[in-house]
Formats: sequence, C-alpha cells, structure tokens
Amino acid sequence: MLDLLAFILAAVAVIVALQYLADRTGLPAAALFTVAGLVYAVLPGPNLTLDPHVILTFVIPPLIYSAALNSSLLAIRANLRTVISLSIGLVLATALVTGIGMDLFVPGVGLAAGVALGAALSPTDPVAALAVGGRAGLPSKLITIIEGEGLLNDATALTTLTVAVTAATSGGFSLGDAAARFVLAAAGGLLSGVVVAVVVRLLLAAVRDPLLVNGISLGTPFAAYLLGEELHVSGVLAVAVAGLMVGHDTPRFTSGASRLQAAAVWHLADFLLQGFVFLLIGQQIVPVVRGLKAYPTATLWSAAAVSVGVVVLLRPLWLVLTQALPRAVQRRRGRQAPQDGGSYLSGREIVVLSWAGTRGVITLAAVFTIPLTTSDGRPFPSRDLLLFCAFLTVLVTLIGQGLTFGPVARVLRVRADLADAALVRTQARAAAVQAGLDRLDQIAADDDMLGEAVPAPALDALRASLEQKARRYRQLLGRLEEAGEDAVPAATPGYQVAVRARRAVIDAQREELLRWRDAGHLPDASLRKLESELDHEERMLPPHEAH
Repeated sequence: MLDLLAFILAAVAVIVALQYLADRTGLPAAALFTVAGLVYAVLPGPNLTLDPHVILTFVIPPLIYSAALNSSLLAIRANLRTVISLSIGLVLATALVTGIGMDLFVPGVGLAAGVALGAALSPTDPVAALAVGGRAGLPSKLITIIEGEGLLNDATALTTLTVAVTAATSGGFSLGDAAARFVLAAAGGLLSGVVVAVVVRLLLAAVRDPLLVNGISLGTPFAAYLLGEELHVSGVLAVAVAGLMVGHDTPRFTSGASRLQAAAVWHLADFLLQGFVFLLIGQQIVPVVRGLKAYPTATLWSAAAVSVGVVVLLRPLWLVLTQALPRAVQRRRGRQAPQDGGSYLSGREIVVLSWAGTRGVITLAAVFTIPLTTSDGRPFPSRDLLLFCAFLTVLVTLIGQGLTFGPVARVLRVRADLADAALVRTQARAAAVQAGLDRLDQIAADDDMLGEAVPAPALDALRASLEQKARRYRQLLGRLEEAGEDAVPAATPGYQVAVRARRAVIDAQREELLRWRDAGHLPDASLRKLESELDHEERMLPPHEAH
C-alpha cells in the first residue's frame, strides 16, 4: 500500500510539474503527459496496466460529463449538421475503411477484426485539441464542433465496436441486426440521458445547499452511465446528453455559490483525471510491444500505414466532401449558399478542424476490450497487432498533431473575432444592469414586494452602484463600436486601477486579520468566517483580462 501511495504522489507531482511547464511554454499538456508516461514505462519500477472496464466506468463518464457541462446545447444545435456528420458519419466511415484496408493489406486480420480496430480508432479525444485551441483563440464555431464531436462520437464508436467484435467472435454478421442495434443503443442512450437530466433538474430545484448540489453533480455522470448500461444502450451517450441538458438548465436552478463550488470541483477533477489518463497512455507501451514478436516487420509496417493513414487522411477528405457536396446540390437547385459562415466551413477552417482529430484514452480503452478468444475458443484475429495499431495512432495524433495544432491555427489566422465577442459581452452586461435598475424601481414603488420596505439609503446605494456600472458599459460600448476588427480597446480609463486598488485594500484587510489571529486576539474559527467574507468580495471583482 505504501508503494502505491508513493506511486500516486509521484504521479501527482509529475502532473503538476508538467502542467506548469505547459502553461509557461504553450505546449499541450496532454502531449507532455504522454511523453512522460512513455519515458517512465521504459524505466525500472512498477507500471499501471490499463483496465478498459475501469476506464470506461469510472474515468470516461466524469470527463464527458464535465465537458458537456461546459459546452453549449444551443451552439451544438446550431452546428448540428457538421457535428452529426463527424460524430456518426465519419466514425462509421473510419471503421469501414480501416476494416477494408486491414483485410486487403494485412494478412490474418480479416474484415470484422479490422472494423473493430477502426471503430476503436474513430473517436477523437477533444481534450488536447481544445486546450491548445483555447490558447490559439479558435472561433467559437470550431470550438463547438470539436466539443460536440468529442461528446457524441464515443457512443457511435463503442456501439460499432461491439457489433464488429460480435461478428469477429461468432463468425456471422447481419447488416440489419447491426443497424437495429445501433439505432436502439443511440435512441436508448438519448432517452436515458433525458430521464437522468429531468430527475437531476428536479433535485437541484429542491436543494439549495452547495455541498448537496455538488454531491448530486458528482453522482450524475455515473447515474446516467449506469442507467444506460443496465438498459443495454449507450451509457456514454446518456452521460453526454445529461450533461448538456443539466449544463443548459443549471443557471435557473442553482445558486451562485453552488455554481462557483461546482466549477472548482470539476476543474480539479478534470485536471487530475486527464493527467492520470495521459500518463497511463504512455505506460501501455510495454504490454503493447511485448505482443509484437510473432509478426513480420512487413506486417507491422502495413498495419501501421493503414491505421494511421486512414485516421489522418480520411478526416480532411470527409470534411471537404461533406462541406462541398451540399453547396454543389444547392447550386444545382438554384439556391444561394449562406454567406455568413454559419452553415459551412471555410477552407482554412477545414484544415484546422482536420488537424484537431487527436485520439486518446477512449481509443485505447476500446481496443483493450477486444476479447482474447472467439466464441469457439480460437484466439481473436491478430489482437496484439490491433493493440499496437491503436497505440501507435494515439501517439502519432496526440503528440504529432497536438504539438503542431496551435502553430497551424496561428499560421492560417483562424481565430475568434475578439472585438465582436467583447461587444456582445458588454451589451449583455448593460442589459443585465438595466434589468437590475428596473427591478429596483419596482422595489421602491412596492413596499410589500420584499415583505417590508427597504430603507431609502440602501436603495440609493444600490442605484448608485448600478448607474456607475451602466455609465462604464456605455463608454466601453462606444469604444468597441468604433474599434476595428479584432481591436479590443482597454476598459474604461481608471477602471483597472480602481480594481487593483480594491484588491490591495482586501489584501491589507487579510493581513490585519492574520495579525489579530497571530497575536491571539482572534480565534481561527472567526478568522475563517471573516476571510470568507473577503473572499466573496474578491470574487465579485473581474479578472485582470476582463472587459
């Protein structure tokens, strides 16, 4: 047990150190974690073996749920055609093309086993791409597509893998049965996610304590996954749907304190889970390489070329075709394609999105679920070779594309319109302040609205604070409307200085409280309560980069 504890502490130390390096250098943390896992795997000492069922049950659901909470249901719906094309069409195409390629060029694999490999290779891991894409300032449309694809393609891939493995182990395959199983798994997963989201929404409406709210939040992904798996439908899709719906409704049913605490909890969970997962990926090199001794070098090269080639080349081809064909059909019908970019991707956006197809732990977890033997006791066709192909593809995309994704996006100048985003945020702030002033007028006019009359000095202080914000937002809106594209003006003159002054005042208050505690005049319990008051004040201040 002490050895395990030392191993976990060492892993946490490596995760923290590499994340610090990633923040300082701009390198993708996922790639650094994976390289560290590779280095550790070849050193003497204990290694962790990837248990696919543990990963799929205890790691994937919270990661998917957290990503869904931070995604936008409305934005995914606005880009649903592209998201569905990538999360269903491209997944099925990848599985089929990989299967055909392995059957034709790699002896001993066969079509069904090749399709199983392709299904495992097909789901993207959006964590690395989004981490780098956020630094590169990708447009919100591309961020949404990457998020939506990563949330929904896992269900398609795992269902296809199950069908392919069944065909490979039993020796039989029915297209009608496979299609029916896929539709049932998807529809059942969707319905399971909706049911869990509705139940969670009712619970959140009844519970106000932040601790209870976060307890419900932490249990939700596992409840959705369990319900889906018990009904023999897609538990992964159930988690994604539940997360999207709960995230969309959370602002209506939870308090600010609950949301702040939940954000901190999920941020920490993401950080640790993702770090351990990518370290674990690198450590799988030993069991993967161990099973390659029985294969000729030519077979290894052929299998690697097919698996990596299909994953890297099919994605841009698919994006080009699915973007070009609808435009061509519309032109033949005499319709004008939209000019606002809302429905179609530009050539530069296609290139960037093509390079965002990194694979990760879901690919490895999926391929490790392939059984050792078929139903009649024969070894599963070339299982060790399939593991090698999956591991190699993950390394090539995660490290190769992960390290170059940011530079590619910057060279192509595919980035968000910062001025437009700042304008929309400031307009929303101004509208919110006006709503606050209107509500204040209602409170002043109706003494019974809050149960009793509000003292005039309190109303005047609230009104003065809101009117000051309204003036600042009007000034900032004027400068934003006059600014050129991507030219985001600074905040109202003197505002940032005032914010820094407020932070300095809060720091001085904290230091005085600590002096009282150190002198024995203030108990620690009282200190923590007073510190909490100052912490809440500090939370109300905008971040340094806010506009």
